[in-house]
Amino acid sequence: MSLRPFHLAFPVHNLSEARHFYGQVMGCAEGRSSDQWIDFDFFGHQIVAHLDAGARSIATHNPVDGHDVPVPHFGVVLTMAQWQALAARVQAAGIQFGIAPHVRFKGQVGEQATMFFYDPSGNALEFKAFADDALLFAR
Repeated sequence: MSLRPFHLAFPVHNLSEARHFYGQVMGCAEGRSSDQWIDFDFFGHQIVAHLDAGARSIATHNPVDGHDVPVPHFGVVLTMAQWQALAARVQAAGIQFGIAPHVRFKGQVGEQATMFFYDPSGNALEFKAFADDALLFAR
């Protein structure tokens, strides 16, 4: 089965900051845009940053494996090599991690590498990787 790309529209308070963060820091190719929104190729998926000058994230957290995970958040499951490269890229850009890169559920079913950080508008992003992708939905 081949997965189809998902689409996600989300608010940002500054399009120039979003363009720099998603385009330059994250390395996402830019698609169509206007003075109100920008499409990005987010690891093969379409995300759209929509301008909402008053947008501010709502900070809620849930405990997961000893960390306070921000809710809501979005991201992508990457290969381990992609995950490691992104962690290095984000760190080199001086982006502060909300939850630093680490292995969650170590030694358990569903063990995964994960990291959280925020875009300039406060949208929480999570990227994860599995040594074995078959464990993505393991119980």
